[in-house]
Formats: sequence, structure tokens, C-alpha cells
Amino acid sequence: MRGLYSYFLVMLLVFTSCKKDTVDGSSMKTFQASINEMSTSLSTLEQTKFNEALYILKTFGVEGNTDIQKLEALAKLINGKKVPEIFAMADGVAQKNNVEWSSTSPPDLGNMNIFQNITATEVDPNDIKASALNILITPIDGSGASGARALRVTPRLVDEAGTPIEFSNAGLETIMEVYSNGEKLLTAKNLMSSNEFKGFYLKVDVLPADKIVDSKIDIKVSVKTTKKTHQLLKAGVLVNKESLKPEKEETSEEEKKEKEESKNSTDSETGENNENKDQNSSSSSTSSAPKVKPEAVVDKFLNRIGNQSLRSAYELVDNPNWGSYDKFSNPNTGFGAVKSVEVKNISVKSSSDKAASVNAVYQIVDKEGKSIMLNVSYGLKQVDDSWKISSYKVNSSEKK
Repeated sequence: MRGLYSYFLVMLLVFTSCKKDTVDGSSMKTFQASINEMSTSLSTLEQTKFNEALYILKTFGVEGNTDIQKLEALAKLINGKKVPEIFAMADGVAQKNNVEWSSTSPPDLGNMNIFQNITATEVDPNDIKASALNILITPIDGSGASGARALRVTPRLVDEAGTPIEFSNAGLETIMEVYSNGEKLLTAKNLMSSNEFKGFYLKVDVLPADKIVDSKIDIKVSVKTTKKTHQLLKAGVLVNKESLKPEKEETSEEEKKEKEESKNSTDSETGENNENKDQNSSSSSTSSAPKVKPEAVVDKFLNRIGNQSLRSAYELVDNPNWGSYDKFSNPNTGFGAVKSVEVKNISVKSSSDKAASVNAVYQIVDKEGKSIMLNVSYGLKQVDDSWKISSYKVNSSEKK
């Protein structure tokens, strides 16, 4: 009996010691098995981020015409790598391709799994049968595109009748390029996993004013499916000139000398004034105004709710009325009941260094398929040089 016990103990130690902590890319079967085994040693949150990292690498880090080819290339790329190395590689690829993703940020790509659509017949989930691409451009914070401080650019794959095609569990590389007068100003990339893709949030203030001609930009979006890359260009989109990134002021050599002389001549006077101020005023510390705009926080919150990334959405909240995360994400009475969110408009009602009020109009669809249009006022407060949602008031609601 003791000998049998010793045998099982030895076998347990053997199997435990043989547990894989590196990728085996020698074949597709061993590749999938090693990835699955490595995932079992991670927490639930780490598993989600690990799956996202693999998706980033498969989409932007390797070449291939089909999903299978990309998986094979990915297996070779990360063969022998451990989890931390894969995270580092994904961070590098995301940064290189201007993809808004980080291994240390909350999960924000939804439920990603590079193997979930690989069947015995090797069905390619990216082989979407679409006839064309449509682009919806929605102004954010403004009554029209010309007065908006941001634009939401939402691409949709459609059939011959112009009806959006329903699909899910895909990983379509989606690229947005912004031009003015033929000059490229910005490139952004993302993954379209379904027909509920939220698109791109284009902040006008990142566009250089000196490059914009007649306050108009051209927005080009391309979506790559297995057999075809669909492209569409929206030309002559008006932007708010006052919100553009200011031009760099060029200073001549003479002006530089004058400024330097003026600075030197007033140094002593400035020093004396500062000493007097220090003596006559008490020291006080003031927190700087948040760098992120309050409407951007509300937009990000709604996007995360729509993507069902509830944990990361909860990170943007400091509202006692919503209680704990379990209450917040409750599938029956909380935000867990929301299936999708489509933002129509976001505008700032009031804003100061400490508090802000943002109005949002958006349509939600719950998990039973019921749709409702909401007009909501969000209250935000400054927390650690950023904004957090502290209150929520429904102004109106309309069933669709």
C-alpha cells in the first residue's frame, strides 16, 4: 500500500514539474495546448489580458492572408516565450502601430480568444461576406460636426442593400487615416470583433491647425476581411477650428535676443518680488486641473459598458449610489443587463477645476433585445488629477 502511494506521489510530482510555462509552437495542436496550459496559472483578470495580448500580436504583429496563416506565424513568433515576454511584445506592437492598448490597463477588448473559432474544418471567422463599407461620423460635444471637439467614426460592413451585416467573434484589422489637402495627419488602428464595433474616438485637438485647409479633413477607413479589404473615404468633414492643436510660433533670432535681454534685466527685480510674496503669503497647495476632458471620461465609460468591460468601467466611477462592483455589474438590476450602447451626442453643461456636468444622449439595448433612448446628466468630480463619475440623473427615456 505504501509503495502504491509512493508511486502516485512520484507521478504527481512528474506531471506538476512538466507543466508548461513557455509556448510550444512546433505545431498548431501543441501551440494551442501550451497556451491553454499557461493560462491556467493566471488569475481571471490576467487570463483576459493574456488573450488580448495574443490577439494584438496576431492582428498587428504577424503577416498572413487567413486566420490560420496568422496563427501559424504567431506560433513561430512567440515559440519558447513566457507570459511576461508575450505581454512585453504585445505592448511594443501596440505602441508601434498606434493601438490604444496596454498590458497594464483594464481589459477593454471584450472576450478575446484566438482559438475559439478554429474548428475541425478550420472555419475562418474573418471571412465576412460584405459588399461595401459605410462610415457614420457623429459629432461629440457640439450641435454639429463643425462645432464638435471630437468625432466618433463608426465603420459598418454592409450588404448590397446597405444593411449592416451581423457577425461576431472576429478580429478584423481596422485602420482610420485622417488627411487634409492630401497630407496624412493621423493614423489609428483597432480590432472590429462584431457588427457592434464602437469605432474610433477622434479628438480634434490632436490635429495640427497649420495642416488643416479650410477647416476640413478627409477620413479614410479600411476594414480587412480574409478575402477583401473594404475602404471608404469621407471627404470634406468640417472640424472646429478653435479646437485644433495650435500652431507652433516661430521666433526670430532678434526676438530671442530681446527676450533674453529682457529676462536678464528683470531677474533681480523678479527675485525681490518673489521674496516679498513668500514673506507676505502663506503657502498653499492646489491640485492641477485634470488633463482629461470630462466628456471623454463619460464617452469611455459608455464604451466600456457597451463592450461589457464592466470592471474597467467601474474604475471610472466614484458614485456611492452605485455601491460595490457586484451591485454595479448585476446582470438583472445593474449595468450587467446592458448588451450594447450607441452614443448619439455628448456635451459639457458646465465645468470647473473641481467639478463638471456632462449631458449624454445614447441608445442602449439590453440582453433581452429591448431598446431605449436615454438622455442622462452625469456629474463628475476631480480625483487625483482626473475625472470620476459621481452622480447620474436620467432626464428622459424613450422606448424604441
